[in-house]
Amino acid sequence: MEHPDRLLVHSADVEGNGIALDISVESAGWEYCGLTVWTLEPRGSLDAQTGADEVCIVLLGGDCVVSAGGQEFRLDSRPSIFAGKPASVYVPIDSSYQVVASEVTQVAVCKSRATRSFPVRYIGPEDVPVEIRGAGNAARQINHIIKPDFPADTLLVVEVFTPSGNWSSYPPHKHDVSRMPAEADLEEIYYYRIEPADGFAFQRLYTADGPVDQPYIIHDGDALIMPEGYHAYAVAHGYTGYYLNILAGNEPVRTMQPFDDPTYGWVRGTWSDSMNEGLSSWQDIDNRINGAAGKKPVQ
Repeated sequence: MEHPDRLLVHSADVEGNGIALDISVESAGWEYCGLTVWTLEPRGSLDAQTGADEVCIVLLGGDCVVSAGGQEFRLDSRPSIFAGKPASVYVPIDSSYQVVASEVTQVAVCKSRATRSFPVRYIGPEDVPVEIRGAGNAARQINHIIKPDFPADTLLVVEVFTPSGNWSSYPPHKHDVSRMPAEADLEEIYYYRIEPADGFAFQRLYTADGPVDQPYIIHDGDALIMPEGYHAYAVAHGYTGYYLNILAGNEPVRTMQPFDDPTYGWVRGTWSDSMNEGLSSWQDIDNRINGAAGKKPVQ
């Protein structure tokens, strides 16, 4: 594994059109995953080629039109990450695309090296299944953008919303060894946002044999490269945590199959579907667990 400090990447402040965060295959030192986060001002545009990557353009917030494969798609499903489900566009290898913003807009271009080409596809908020995973203060909301059954080659993309004081990626799990059906070998990037933005979270990344056991303090706009190891995440009380999760690998079957740390895996057996009855969002989880606690007064 690379030196732990090199795995945490901070976003840059962007005025006008520009790149807030950029992780490439080369900068990460691996084979598949990449991520570029763009901020566009009104009437600002991004013109790019996918090249050897297949990409998924995810609306983080704002209003824009994506053009690809001779088609145009309006992405205006949410003014900010925490205000609804995303709209996205999948674009295959060896393609060109353009993003034109109608207002201040931020998009995440999720990338993975690929060899097979699939059709351009719009993924509307209505196409994004929501899953409530875990239970109690490990309950969280999963937005499935590119699932294993999506027509793509290597790229997988989900969003995770962690309510105030809760845990995600729990029990700690990994996916760095190819030994299906127990575990898939997948590279992974987490791109974090926190609401309100002055909050913080913690990410633990560690290996079973002990040479790496690193706690990271996460701030709004950070990203973590995860080449290997178990990982678990917790957000501070009073704040909502988000991460965009990009995964890719060369398993013959498209899958996100994780392997739980055996020390903590017993926790999963204490959860039941009945514990989440009536919950359909991270807001529901927050209200059930915290009530009025941790809610910042409106100024």
